[in-house]
Amino acid sequence: MNPALRALSRAALAAHPVSLAELNARAELLARYDHGYLVPVEVFEDFAALLTDPRRRGGPFRALSIGGRRSFGYHSTYYDTPGLGTFHDHRQGRRLRYRIRERVYQDSGERQFEIKLKTGRGETVKHRQRMRGDEHALDDTRRGFLAGVLRGSYGVEAPASLTPSLVTHYRRATFVADGQRITCDAALVVRDVATGRTATADSGLVLVETKTRGKLTDADRVLHRYGLRAAEFTKYCGGLAAVRPDLGINRWARAVRVAFPRAVGGPGDPGDPGGPGGSGDPDGPGRPGRPGDGPDGER
Repeated sequence: MNPALRALSRAALAAHPVSLAELNARAELLARYDHGYLVPVEVFEDFAALLTDPRRRGGPFRALSIGGRRSFGYHSTYYDTPGLGTFHDHRQGRRLRYRIRERVYQDSGERQFEIKLKTGRGETVKHRQRMRGDEHALDDTRRGFLAGVLRGSYGVEAPASLTPSLVTHYRRATFVADGQRITCDAALVVRDVATGRTATADSGLVLVETKTRGKLTDADRVLHRYGLRAAEFTKYCGGLAAVRPDLGINRWARAVRVAFPRAVGGPGDPGDPGGPGGSGDPDGPGRPGRPGDGPDGER
């Protein structure tokens, strides 16, 4: 089995369960601050054990459980303009930017049309609308929803033309404590709709994203003590950059090379200034240490 997927499954099974209803009540976080990390498997195993330890101050993180499952398959289709306008808005760091996707929860078949906005303060705000039956992501209902969100949030009109641009597949486990949610993804595969080219993420990495209403969580602090820092990486922008390097990856270069080493060259590339997670340290988190003593480091 993929090492990252195996570590993800073990961590989720070792934690106490939490239902979807309770997760949403405690930490739905449709408006939140996100920080993403590319975490080596060895670090992830210790990180997950620390957060789910029953002796953890403030109580352990619990793992989402639905129908006895602790990890779940996700399939997303991203939509962009013919000129990849939303991709380039992110690449250029535009203050107000957004991503559009249809997400399918493969274990249940549930479908959601989602718009993820980035505010000028760096906050992520998600708007979503459930899809039923054979409804299409670009039908009149969804286009009206998109237009209303963009006009109401940014005062801009929705793009006149949208087409599928990138498809992603991965498995996710979700951990939750009061006001905090951590999503952990493994076995990521991305496919460029235009060219059919695919890229598979490094099987030794778990993609960890912290989500909270504040700007720094307990999980962020633990990862920082391992020498990891938030990476300039999202599945859409990083994935599209991996399968179409001609688009220009700019500030994402290090993270994309670490996440997709077989697609664009790994950390040994002459142009790569650092290791996993963007620490800038060539020995960095690829050689995991242990966190220092303290309330988050209690075992």
